[in-house]
Amino acid sequence: MDKANPKKGNLLIAEPAIIGDVSFNRSIVLLADHTQEGSIGFILNKPLDYTINDLIPELKANFKIYNGGPVEQDNLYFIHKIPQLIPDSIEISLGIYWGGDFSKVAELIKTKTIKETDIRFFLGYSGWGEHQLENELKASSWVVTENIHKKNIIEKDYEFFWKEKMIELGGEYSIWSNAPEHPSYN
Repeated sequence: MDKANPKKGNLLIAEPAIIGDVSFNRSIVLLADHTQEGSIGFILNKPLDYTINDLIPELKANFKIYNGGPVEQDNLYFIHKIPQLIPDSIEISLGIYWGGDFSKVAELIKTKTIKETDIRFFLGYSGWGEHQLENELKASSWVVTENIHKKNIIEKDYEFFWKEKMIELGGEYSIWSNAPEHPSYN
């Protein structure tokens, strides 16, 4: 893949070299938008200790909340694969959509029409200004890959996702797949 030209729908896989970065260590980011003005994405593999019910008590559901990134962490965002049920959704790619009418989402949760495998919620997002992501790619902070999971990325088990990607990348990355997350704790 051409590292200099990521596109929306790609995955950004944190290089092992960014160990110590609180937000992005071992992160996998779904790139939701990428233009000349900047980029937006959501970290897929950093669950928080909250459910949707913790944030919105009238929604009696245990959908996990993920840390989407360091920007606007007091706002709730979501990606999903059910645009036919959520008006005003924006297609990212490959059957994955971003946002839409949240009142409809709340209704779908209340009526148990929507499942956790259909949607993923985030506090905050990952954002890059003009040329910022390109500069980080040149500095080898990220590896850009295709999203081979397509819309099923929402269902992907977060716990071993980064390790799986290290193994898939092969070569020198395979070594990192078994490294402890916090080497200094050894």
